Amino acid sequence: MVPDVSREVQFRFSRSGGAGGQHVNKVETAATAFWSISESQLLTAEQRQLLRDKLAHRLAEGGVLIVKSQEHRTQLANKEAALKKLQALVQKSLAQRKPRIATRVSKASKERRLQQKKQRSEVKKGRNKQNWQ
Repeated sequence: MVPDVSREVQFRFSRSGGAGGQHVNKVETAATAFWSISESQLLTAEQRQLLRDKLAHRLAEGGVLIVKSQEHRTQLANKEAALKKLQALVQKSLAQRKPRIATRVSKASKERRLQQKKQRSEVKKGRNKQNWQ
């Protein structure tokens, strides 16, 4: 179960590059989303620790997750895109991985492998110089 983090996210806006001509130089359309994992009321202690471990390389000081979006020309669209990115990161990090089931190599495949090795060995032996004495 992934919590909806939109209530705890704070936004900061700045000027962004890209399309827009002269307009882009005077309007703050880039959206940066900040979400504090350590102060979140939506997470359990286990979820908080899991997010800290999996997103350690993306966290700023104090356990704040920062996501920026500047691909759109409007502030609202960039705000929504940043929120979607942040939600996707949290969802991916909290997803439970399916445990791996250990399997064995079958007896027939072991035999085939050994047979191929023997065959390859014979080919290589055939390349040796023959001693005709």
